[in-house]
Amino acid sequence: GPITASAIVAHIADTSAFRTSRDLSAWLGLTPKPHSSGGKHRVGSISKMGNRYLRRLLYLGAMGVISARRKAGEQNDWLGRILATKPAKVAAVALANRMARTIWAMLRTGEVWRPV
Repeated sequence: GPITASAIVAHIADTSAFRTSRDLSAWLGLTPKPHSSGGKHRVGSISKMGNRYLRRLLYLGAMGVISARRKAGEQNDWLGRILATKPAKVAAVALANRMARTIWAMLRTGEVWRPV
C-alpha cells in the first residue's frame, strides 16, 4: 500500500511521459512480448523491461490480493474468472498490469482511491 504508492510517485513524477496507461505498463515490463509472424498474432511472457522494483511491488500486492481472496472464498468478478482459468502467478501479473493502469489514470486525473 503506502510503500508501493510512495515508490510509484517517486519514480513517476510526471505522468505526461506516458501517453496511455499501456505505455506505463510496458515501461514497467508488465505487458506481454509480441511474437508475430506471417499474420499470426502471438503474445509471449511479460517483457520484464523497466523498473524491477516497482514491478515487484505491484506483483507482491497482487499476490496478496489473490491469497486474501482464496481465504474469503471465490467470487464471480474479473479476478475470479481469471483465477478459474489461469495459474495464480499469471493472474497476479494480469492484476498487477491492471493496477498499474489504474494508478496511471489516478495520477493523470488527480482522483483519490475509492474502494468498491
